[in-house]
Amino acid sequence: MKLDFIDNGNEFDFGRTSEDYAKFRDIYPKNMYDKLIVFGIGKKGQKILDLGSGTAVLPVNMYHTGAEFTATDISENQIEFGRKIAKERKLDNINFKVCSAENTGFEDNTFDVVTAVQCFQYFNADKATKEIRRVLKPDGLFCKIFMDWLPFEDEVIGEMENHVLKYSPDWNGCGFEKFRYSYPDWAENGFNIETIHSYDVGLEFSKEEWIGRIKSCRGIGASLSKERITEFENEYRKRLEKYDTDLLKLKHQIHIEIYKSTKAF
Repeated sequence: MKLDFIDNGNEFDFGRTSEDYAKFRDIYPKNMYDKLIVFGIGKKGQKILDLGSGTAVLPVNMYHTGAEFTATDISENQIEFGRKIAKERKLDNINFKVCSAENTGFEDNTFDVVTAVQCFQYFNADKATKEIRRVLKPDGLFCKIFMDWLPFEDEVIGEMENHVLKYSPDWNGCGFEKFRYSYPDWAENGFNIETIHSYDVGLEFSKEEWIGRIKSCRGIGASLSKERITEFENEYRKRLEKYDTDLLKLKHQIHIEIYKSTKAF
């Protein structure tokens, strides 16, 4: 994938990271999923389409709700690892499909909810939201979620970003500040905001888990050669030795937006 506004147009592919992604990117806290249930996402019997699902992190973690999940991603490798995880955990009712968010191939008015976790920035917003409106049932919900680390509030994260930039100087997945919501242009024709919720969390990682998390990011595993990834990993592991605890508690912010579809396609 290449996008002009992502990493100065450099190519990246999260399918290259799928093994690490499956091991180290299931990091959203339980309280996030609990909040989604309170907000009406994950009711028993709901049909939920998860766009940009990666290795199906959200469907796997919300399987217990009794909702019926369909995980989609543009990367065949990501979907294949999602299938493996679901099979290993005997989560038999998750459906999988390789497709883009802009052209899913599902019928009109199919889903009660569409979710997009940590991926909406990679979509063509106008085309994807047109497709979301099409596949949602009347008054269906679109739930957009992202979680950012906070480099200006956490020394470990700030140092990590500098280290990634050494290996991937065009990487722009860094420098995040606290999010301030504004109603997006794409929502003006067909969506009303139902819920906005942001909160801070401290996520715990062992040093090896944190290294794996960063290896699976766009600036490293999704774009660098195997040799450069190994160089990054070895050097970063040495940098982390100065912290005398193996358990790192790192500052993040989670932001949840839920919209109701107001217009039939």
